[in-house]
Amino acid sequence: MSAVRFPADVDREDRLVWGLTARQLGELAAGVVAALLLRSATAALPLPVSAGVSLLPVVVAAALALGRHDGLGADRFALAWLEHRRRPKLLVAAGEGVVAPPEGFGDVPVPAPLDLPVRGVSEGGVVDLGAAGCALVCRASALNFGLRTEDEQTALVGIMARWLNSLAAPVQIVVHTEPVDVGRLVAELEAGATALPHPDLEAAARDHARFLGGLAGRRNVLRREVLLVFHAPANDDVGRVSLHQRADEAVVSLAAAGIVVQPLDEHGARGVLARCADPADPAPAAVLTAAEDRVVSGAGR
Repeated sequence: MSAVRFPADVDREDRLVWGLTARQLGELAAGVVAALLLRSATAALPLPVSAGVSLLPVVVAAALALGRHDGLGADRFALAWLEHRRRPKLLVAAGEGVVAPPEGFGDVPVPAPLDLPVRGVSEGGVVDLGAAGCALVCRASALNFGLRTEDEQTALVGIMARWLNSLAAPVQIVVHTEPVDVGRLVAELEAGATALPHPDLEAAARDHARFLGGLAGRRNVLRREVLLVFHAPANDDVGRVSLHQRADEAVVSLAAAGIVVQPLDEHGARGVLARCADPADPAPAAVLTAAEDRVVSGAGR
């Protein structure tokens, strides 16, 4: 029996000609057709002008079909950007809709209702998704794979493969990134430095505060959080029990790789939902599960 090799990315599009997919070939063909039409329409113009105008669709089509941005095709990135620009940036948790502003307020941005399926969070941390069922959010610790030896990496891959192959229900792995308030941490270091028992410790604390302040001045400081989200199709006793059982299995299976999985309680789950809705200015957790009017995402973002 001969072995069959298949790509790791099973969702990768088929390559038809010259390593290009059908989508890329279609975009390039559309650019060529548009160039020919423009060349015919501008035949009376001087040749340099006509050629420049005609080549513009080809350049745009080639950039969209062949370009990439952050691992995403340029055409899909452009569509995502247009969709982002089209959607409203002001979202409020308003179950009964948003009332239009009275006349005379000028051209003010009108918020849109926040389409969030969360109906509530139980004491056990189970998120009620209404007709969509329920979910349980777990926080997982990070794992530095690159610093491990080759044998350790092979063992870690085997542990992850065994856990993934054991899954019989959907699970989502979310890597959530949010900004860190370095200014508050610097202020705490400066305030607590004088209380340290030795001058060398005080000097080290102040030096670390200066380092953090300089780091915040040069770039945006971000913090990443890995979440495992287990989903059940029905929000009943059977569904909630199955969520906790699957979370316990993940705790045991991933512990062999040094990954600590911690199911979130009610407070932790509400906090994660609030930070995911707006990392820069988390709303009170109750707002996300109640029909109260509160801006969740600012106009500038």
